[in-house]
Amino acid sequence: MTSAPFILYGAPGSGATAVHAAITLMELPVQVVDVAPWQGDHERGRLSAVNPMRQVPVLVLPSGEIMTESAAMLIWLADRYPAAGLAPRTDDPTRGQFLRWMTYVSAAIYALYWVRDEPSRLASNPDAEATILDRTAERIAQCWREMDAQMPRGPRYLLGDRVSVLDLYVAVVSRWQPRRLRFYREAPRMAEVVRRVDAEPRLLDHWAARYPFVPLWESEGP
Repeated sequence: MTSAPFILYGAPGSGATAVHAAITLMELPVQVVDVAPWQGDHERGRLSAVNPMRQVPVLVLPSGEIMTESAAMLIWLADRYPAAGLAPRTDDPTRGQFLRWMTYVSAAIYALYWVRDEPSRLASNPDAEATILDRTAERIAQCWREMDAQMPRGPRYLLGDRVSVLDLYVAVVSRWQPRRLRFYREAPRMAEVVRRVDAEPRLLDHWAARYPFVPLWESEGP
C-alpha cells in the first residue's frame, strides 16, 4: 500500500465517483477535491493548474504524475494494485473483453455527456438543444442495449464472479440520464450486476457520501 495519498478531483456523482469506489475497495489513501466544471468558468478555472482541459476527473498519483480520463484511471489502478482483483490480468482470457468494454463505455456513452451537460456547445437555439438532449438520450439507451446483448449470462458480474472496475464504471454511468429505470429496461442483464454493485457492503459508506440513493434516484436527479 502506498503511503502518500492520491488526490482526486471531481464532484459527487461525477465520473470521479467510480474511480473513488475503486480506490475505496483497494483501501488506498485518497484526498478528494470537489470541483464541478459544468457549473461555470469559476469551477473550471480551479482545474487549470492540474488539467488544462479543465475537466474532471483528475487523479494526482502519489508520485505527482497527473492522470485524466476515468477509464484510464480505473485500468491503471486495477493493474497497479492487482491484489485487489479488480481487473483481469494480462494473461486472463477475459482481458480483451475487459479492455473492449471499458473503452466502449468511455467512448460511446460517457463522451456524449460533454454535449449533454451544455448542449449550447453544439446547438444554436433552445429547439436545437432539446433535439440534442432527446437524441443523445436515445443513443445512450441504444448503446446500453447493444452492450447488454453481448454480455455473458451466468456470472455474478459482467466478466466473471468477482467485481471489477468495469462493474463500478457501469454502475456509476448508468445512473446518469436517461436514468436507471430506462437502463433496467434496456439492459436487463447488466441491471442485475449494477444492483449488486449498489449493495456491495464495502461501498455502502462510499455511495452514501459520494452518490447517495436519495428518493426517486432511479428516475430523477440533476
